[in-house]
This record gives sequence, structure tokens and C-alpha cells, in this order.
Amino acid sequence: MFAVDSRVLAKLEPVVKRVLIVDPNHHAARLLTDIMKGLGARDVVVQADEERALQAATELEPGIIFTECSGGGLDGESLARALRRSHLNCRRAPIIMITSDATARSILGARDSGVHEFLRKPFTSADLFKRIENVALKPREWVEAVGYIGPDRRRFNSGEFTGTRKRKADRSATGVAAQVATKDQAMRILGSALDQFDSDPMQAVRAIREQAATLKALAMKASDSRLAVAVGALEVSMASGPPTKATLAAPIGTLLAMHQVEPVARAG
Repeated sequence: MFAVDSRVLAKLEPVVKRVLIVDPNHHAARLLTDIMKGLGARDVVVQADEERALQAATELEPGIIFTECSGGGLDGESLARALRRSHLNCRRAPIIMITSDATARSILGARDSGVHEFLRKPFTSADLFKRIENVALKPREWVEAVGYIGPDRRRFNSGEFTGTRKRKADRSATGVAAQVATKDQAMRILGSALDQFDSDPMQAVRAIREQAATLKALAMKASDSRLAVAVGALEVSMASGPPTKATLAAPIGTLLAMHQVEPVARAG
């Protein structure tokens, strides 16, 4: 184990103190357990399959989750999707997929399932630490849509990924540009959630609530009374009984008309 500055360890502590490792390979899980304890982990739970991992996540409420891509009774992508779509307190916890199956398909599959980082086996302690530091100290924006739930995929970082990632649109925006980008994405997710409402009403409602909160915060920050009123109408509609596609169509339509954005099927 390499030396890590005590100040950095203190910053990592809230994330690494409770760790869930999901890997059917006992030796690989043991190695990862030892490294995490060296980084200050207090409670480390190891499970070999998806069902037990979900139960452990419920009881442990881990600050970080490591999962193998596949194995007996384990599908890492399925596990990530289940966690993201759950109502567990740890549903937004960073997930790092560690696997020897580092193909383009597995990397993109991990990204699209809501995984934060991807790491190939065998790995060094330094490689692992870099991934942990990324998820703990450089958090990415959360995307709560219907087709996708997880960290902003445009910021997905994997040392194994060789595709184009240096486009202007992939870089983090700041200031007014960041607000515009956030508003645009929220509006697109609203339109997408309304379109997909019938296929998954529960997640559509959760996505709409999240975007309403985002737009309300933006309206207050920008002193945009018109946006605030439109968001308020959506909130009233959400609070006036069980939300339905019919009751949400008008307030969401008003917001989309204001923004003049076409809804998209997938966001994030």
C-alpha cells in the first residue's frame, strides 16, 4: 500500500468508511478489502451475488460500492440499475466496476447502467486510489431521468476508454453557461419523462420532481419570476393528488414552450 496524505484520507473518510464489495472471487475481494481498510474503511461487507448485495446495501448503507462485471449469480450492470432505481439511501453512492473483462462493450455498458468508474483487473493500489479520489472529491452531476439514472455520463472517466472524450460539449461548463446547460438538460428530461410516463410512472414522477427542484433553484438564483411561476404550477399539480400524465401535461408543456426545447428519449 502506498502512502497517502492524512489530509486526503480525512476527506475520503465519509465515502470509504462503509464499503460494499460484490465479487464472487474470494481472493479478489480479500485484496480489495485490505486496500480499503488501509484507506480507513471501518465496515467492509463482501457479497458474491446480486440478491445478497442488494440486501447488504439496505442494511449497510455503503458510501461506496465495488462490483465485478459478472459471475455466478451476479450481473454488475443489473445491480447498478437496481440500486439506482431503488429507494435506498445509498442509491446515489459511487459505484466502481472492477473487472478483467475490459471490452468496449463492458465499459459502455457500465457507463449506461449508472456506474461511476471502471477499472481493469489486475490493478495497482494507485490505480484504485485514483478512481476513489475521483468519485469522492470530484463529484459529477446527478441525472434523474426515466431511461437513465446515475452520474452525468458525459463526465464518465475510465482509463480503459479510448473513444472521443475531448469534445467541447464534454467539458464542464462554468458560470452562466453551466446554468444554461443545467436548465436545458432539466427541460429535456421533463419532456422525456412525460413521453415515457406510461412505461414507468413511478420513475417518471421521481424524475419530474427532481427537475422541478432543479428549475426552482435556477429560477431563484437568476431571479426569473416567469420560470418560478411555471415551476410552481408544476409543483401544485404534483401535490394535488397522485400525478398522472394528463395532470402533468399542461404545466410541463408550459415549461417546454417557454424553453423551446424538443424532448429527447435519453438524457445524461
